[in-house]
Amino acid sequence: MEKSKRLFLKSKRSFRRRLPPIQSGDRIDYKNMGLISRFISEQGKILSRRVNRLTLKQQRLITIAIKQARILSSLPFLNNEKQFEKSESTARTTTLRKKKNRN
Repeated sequence: MEKSKRLFLKSKRSFRRRLPPIQSGDRIDYKNMGLISRFISEQGKILSRRVNRLTLKQQRLITIAIKQARILSSLPFLNNEKQFEKSESTARTTTLRKKKNRN
């Protein structure tokens, strides 16, 4: 086969269709923390539709549920665990430096 003809042939690989992230029985609600937590990044941000593979209606409902959970303090607005660890370690090193300077 010529090289130019090979470029236009479609590959016959089969692909496995992924399951939808939200089943029909799942309720999108601010109380359903197990479901909501799947759609939040490690930093506490709401993931996009493209990443979540959700429909537009599902993404809107998830966003509303996340915002309601944040307002009711079920979810934090930001996840600052990593920042807290860094600031704690820097505080330790600055106090050690001050002690060394005194001696």
